[in-house]
Amino acid sequence: MRNLKLLPALIGATVVIAVILYVAFYFIFLDLFVDLWWYQSLKLEAYFWLRLLYKFFLSGGVTLAFFAIFFFHFWIASRYLGINPADELLSNIDKRRRFQRFADTFMNGSAAVYTPISLILAIFIAIPFYNQWESTLLYFFGSDSGVTETVYGKDVSFYMLSYPTYMLIQQEMLITASLIFCMVGILYWLEHIFIPDENSEFPLGAKIHLTVLIGFVVAFVVWGFMLDRFTLLYTKTHEPIFYGPGFVELRYHLPLIWLEIVTFVATAITAGLFIFSEKHRVKTPFLISLALFLCVAGLPKIQFIPDLIQKYIVNPNPVKTNKSLMQHNIDATLAAYDLKNIKTVDMTINLDATNDIESWSTQKHFDNLPVWDREFIIDNYKQLQEIRPYYKFLSVDEDRYFVLDHTRQVNLAAREINISKLPPEAQNWENTHLRYTHGYGAAATPAAQDADKQLIWYLRDLNMYSDVGFSVKHPDIYYGQEQFHFAIVPNKLNIMGIAGTDPELAEPYHGEGGIPIPSLFRKALFAFYFKDEKIFFSTGITNQSKLKMRRNITERINRLTPFLHLDKDPYLVIDKDRFYWIQDAYTLSNKYPVSKPADDDFLEGHQDFNYIRNSVKVVVDAFDGDVDFYISDPSDAIIQAYSNAYPGVFKNLEEMPAELKKHLRYPRDLYYLQMKVYAKYHQKSPELFYEQAETWQFANVRGEQVLPYYQTMDFGNCNDAEEFVMINPMTPFNRGNLSMIGVAGTLDQTNCGGAYKPGITVYKFGKDIQVNGPAQVEALIHQNPLISEQFTLWDQSGSRIEMGRMIILPMGNNVLYVQPVYIVSTKNKIPQLIRVIVSVGNEVVMDKTLWSAFNRLKQIYIKNAAEGNGTITSKPALERIKN
Repeated sequence: MRNLKLLPALIGATVVIAVILYVAFYFIFLDLFVDLWWYQSLKLEAYFWLRLLYKFFLSGGVTLAFFAIFFFHFWIASRYLGINPADELLSNIDKRRRFQRFADTFMNGSAAVYTPISLILAIFIAIPFYNQWESTLLYFFGSDSGVTETVYGKDVSFYMLSYPTYMLIQQEMLITASLIFCMVGILYWLEHIFIPDENSEFPLGAKIHLTVLIGFVVAFVVWGFMLDRFTLLYTKTHEPIFYGPGFVELRYHLPLIWLEIVTFVATAITAGLFIFSEKHRVKTPFLISLALFLCVAGLPKIQFIPDLIQKYIVNPNPVKTNKSLMQHNIDATLAAYDLKNIKTVDMTINLDATNDIESWSTQKHFDNLPVWDREFIIDNYKQLQEIRPYYKFLSVDEDRYFVLDHTRQVNLAAREINISKLPPEAQNWENTHLRYTHGYGAAATPAAQDADKQLIWYLRDLNMYSDVGFSVKHPDIYYGQEQFHFAIVPNKLNIMGIAGTDPELAEPYHGEGGIPIPSLFRKALFAFYFKDEKIFFSTGITNQSKLKMRRNITERINRLTPFLHLDKDPYLVIDKDRFYWIQDAYTLSNKYPVSKPADDDFLEGHQDFNYIRNSVKVVVDAFDGDVDFYISDPSDAIIQAYSNAYPGVFKNLEEMPAELKKHLRYPRDLYYLQMKVYAKYHQKSPELFYEQAETWQFANVRGEQVLPYYQTMDFGNCNDAEEFVMINPMTPFNRGNLSMIGVAGTLDQTNCGGAYKPGITVYKFGKDIQVNGPAQVEALIHQNPLISEQFTLWDQSGSRIEMGRMIILPMGNNVLYVQPVYIVSTKNKIPQLIRVIVSVGNEVVMDKTLWSAFNRLKQIYIKNAAEGNGTITSKPALERIKN
């Protein structure tokens, strides 16, 4: 009978245990095993355990520390300090026994109550540390950057690495001290009320304990005030004029903070004297201190005082009162966005362009002008080179390769796998995970091509044909930008004729990437992990099979290093052995002192930030999936802290293979952000900064911004070396003429070696001569009757004219504009480069090739000179141009 009564309890306990085991298996051990195997496949097992150790050490250590703090104070309060028996109690045995009985209840029995309470409170307090454990590593492993901010004189690494952790600790410790004070006070009160024969006065021990707790509360409040000083560095009150503290903050709010500290400490001291004084006689100093503190604490809430200061002191003298503070903002912003070392070249414009045309009259200058935009040529790649319905080009990248005797700019794209265009019945489990497992090869074309001709290919087709020397031993692409499913290779399926053109050349995967599946146990675990029983029951999977997961390179890198922020444009690199992806990664901070925060159009899903460095170059093997991290900016304090925390993960850039290092480039997104900031902050004196008379904006054409674009060109910096740079033109604010051309590259212009040394050069135009901007050049194009008439003829009968990206380059003492013109069929949407337009000064020429257009432009200048419409100061130069 007794067994029957216990049966429901046993069943209930069994169900509870089963649920706990199921949850633990599914959400802890299963993920742990799969992640461990995945890190092992990447040869990063030590990194996996180190991250796990840090996470549980910090999270568990913080929880244990807070539990110990709560438990210690509860234990002290209940066991030692809360009992204060009356004198007559000691002579009365019955009263003494009754007193002892109640005292034992508090001293021993209450432990069963305050132990779980301490644990619950510790977990509650430690939750913010669980969420921010990785950023807390910066505090432990960071070091000084060597850059000092000018307001408080602290190293900027204090704000980026330590300050956020200090704020977190201060808030949590203040909450903890306040909770302990309140709860211990309640515990003393309960002891005092429920234990009989207690004195009316609290015992001295209780008073001392509560006073110590008040002291902790006071200390953490004062620490909070001290940290509040630094919040003034991030005020937005003075925007859009400047960012950071102004006269009001440093001359009014900062002294108020110090007054708050002084009056609060005075209040705490006098409160202690009041508590411990005989019959609480020391009351007046406490009331005076409290009144002063409340008055000072209320002053920041009274807005009319700073408004009066602003109105009668600052506004009549805005530059004089805020000059040094605007300078702080300028210097800090330029440093935070790595803009302090920009090289500026004052470019004098010569209306007579004949000498510049002569110096550019070599074929080499036209071999790399990118007349094919990647936004247009992607349609050609899709129509002509996807070839099979299960391949897809996601985007076209730009790069440079040594082809046909010199460095040439190349467009290229990876042919990735995507089975969404297969018939629905073919999109089954076996095809998705065992058969159509990877992309194959790439397509490449020169960026500079002649118009009205067939597109030239450097690399094409599934047989990887190339007549310029491109050759890849392992062209399979298992990892890329596509949203891949998991794949299991090699397997027992007879896969023929999917990747290459010759079925006899088909061979199983023989790389090193992926997680081995040597046993039924792993098959079962993977089936549970992916919630896919076919993994376990499939007969196509062998003991030699490997599971490839997290094959999207962005997901892959984010999983490994969630503290890095990735550029939106990873790019493909062709190597003789295989393909690689290079991904630019950034370290960000929103705590760089006095630096203006970035706008919200930079990184997708980014945090607010006011500091950025392209500190890491990530290389992903498209065949095996290996991921390597290389530090590209050793001056960055954040990446150095992470490198110290995770030794061996981040390599020096010198360790990168030389063939890959040749293809490093200046990131497009970073350059866009830097130029957006520099458009205002190039005005480095407070007077100019306040006037904003020379503020720039991105050049506009056809209602859209001319965004930075890549260009391979010899700028005459290093012995005729051709540089792969980014070009960015800018105009005055709300004007169409050109103000500057920014050039960002990675060439070491000092030593002219192969070292990676990113830098920006700004070619700045004077104000005395108007320089046409892209919108004005486009107006000249449409005003040309011959060009306009030709456009009208083309833009009909099933086709339309599209204007490509306008190429803008400094050319001697002039600016060269090149405008590609495409004709697009409305049926197949394949664009064709039909003409190129070249413009220098106010002259515009359209032809089929850059070379012929430029020659025609020379003839126009010769004719103008002969007719007296232009001035050629050098007769020998004129003769050379005629010849």
